[in-house]
Amino acid sequence: MAQTRYEYEWRKLRADQLRERARQDAIVVLPIASLEQHGPHLPVEVDSMLGEEVAARTAAKVAEKGQPILVLPVLWTGLSEHHMSFGGTVTLDNAAFAAVVEGVVKSVLRHGFKRIVLLNAHGGNENALRTITDDLTPKYAAAIVQFTYWYAAAVPIAKILETQGGLSHACEAETSMMMAVRPDLVATDRIPLAKANTTPAVDDVVGGGVYRWRSIGSRSSSGVMGNPEAATAEKGERLFDAISTALATKLCNQEMWDLPWTSETLT
Repeated sequence: MAQTRYEYEWRKLRADQLRERARQDAIVVLPIASLEQHGPHLPVEVDSMLGEEVAARTAAKVAEKGQPILVLPVLWTGLSEHHMSFGGTVTLDNAAFAAVVEGVVKSVLRHGFKRIVLLNAHGGNENALRTITDDLTPKYAAAIVQFTYWYAAAVPIAKILETQGGLSHACEAETSMMMAVRPDLVATDRIPLAKANTTPAVDDVVGGGVYRWRSIGSRSSSGVMGNPEAATAEKGERLFDAISTALATKLCNQEMWDLPWTSETLT
């Protein structure tokens, strides 16, 4: 008899099954992404597709380790004002974004879950999600973990990429990952159009530690940051495996969850 697949997708379970997962202290993962331009060769849903796939593969590996886990439907829009000049982008402002994330977190906590992961799949969300985590942790006395997947798995990603030091935008990494899961949505004949006139980054000019908001259009004429010409489906599959392995290892580390977060939680 074939073994029944462990169901980790929140949307596919009944309410009674979700109540049972709460009693099991399941980790709840919320993938958070965007709907924005991804250059001349990729669809606008890249971050949402990749974030959902990373979450799913991570959840499968966490479940294999015997840890109960759930993945919520991806939050498909985020903070993408810096992409608006290219068209095709839907963005929230900071207040709306924070309100939506808090609404989801509060709902999950009310159902008895105690551990929540905000899995970020869009660079423009990073600063806000750190702030949201800072706000919601003491407000709800909850164990909330936030990470951006390409930072949490930076070491294995760098070992796979051949022309970039890390994941960027519509680049060698993202294009490879899309080739692995949705090759029908990659316009390979348009990849040469991704070559762009670019301007230096702030840290290229003055060094690290200085921040300025800049639109992607001010940095790249094609809306691409990186080298999609080096992308392959095989490389994308390796990236997914390495990323999900790294994230599953982190999420299954009980010491991370047991760390005290206020003086009152010290034992």
